[in-house]
Amino acid sequence: MQTFTRHDLSSLFRSFAARMVDERARLGVLDGEIGDADHGVAMAGGFEAAAKSLVETDNGSQTLGEGFSLAASALLNAVGATTGPLYASALLRVSAAFGDAREVPFERLPEIIVAMCEGIEERGHGKSGDKTMIDAWSPASHAVRLGLEKRMETLEILNYAAQKANEGATATRAMMATRGRAARLGPRSIGHLDPGAVSAAALIDALATWAAYAASKEDS
Repeated sequence: MQTFTRHDLSSLFRSFAARMVDERARLGVLDGEIGDADHGVAMAGGFEAAAKSLVETDNGSQTLGEGFSLAASALLNAVGATTGPLYASALLRVSAAFGDAREVPFERLPEIIVAMCEGIEERGHGKSGDKTMIDAWSPASHAVRLGLEKRMETLEILNYAAQKANEGATATRAMMATRGRAARLGPRSIGHLDPGAVSAAALIDALATWAAYAASKEDS
């Protein structure tokens, strides 16, 4: 049976960091339209810091819970404003879910999405339609719950969640921002994608892509 280990966690965060670096310029442009243009830099820097901390401590002694907690701390230290605390809270929720286990069944990977969404919702008190990252995380979380209910395969669930996250991020173009800096624009925020939702969708897609690669290596 394939498992998700502490070493896999390091690999996953390297993938997150690489994806955020790839998206950095695009996110900066999107944020420049309704914010201060620093979202891409913040996300790339935060996930690079988290990945670095995980790789440097990947000696087999940490539990998954400790690993996610370490990633949360590193990301929080690297990212200020609102994004850092929200993602730190998200990762701490995953840390609590995985706890003292050093490895878990691969089938538990979709739980990461649900736990992160719950952590962000609890910390930020946001809801769908506010034109924030929740507009990507919430539909992805619902997709995971539905996929688990229907007993879909793990990779199928993750791909479904990534699809719904992307649809949610795309839908923010028609929304008026009611939270964050973009809320200052009022109706002028309509017609622009929310960069937080776009980066969230990219992270969820990166998780699905990493899982597919990990599964293919296991099968080969």
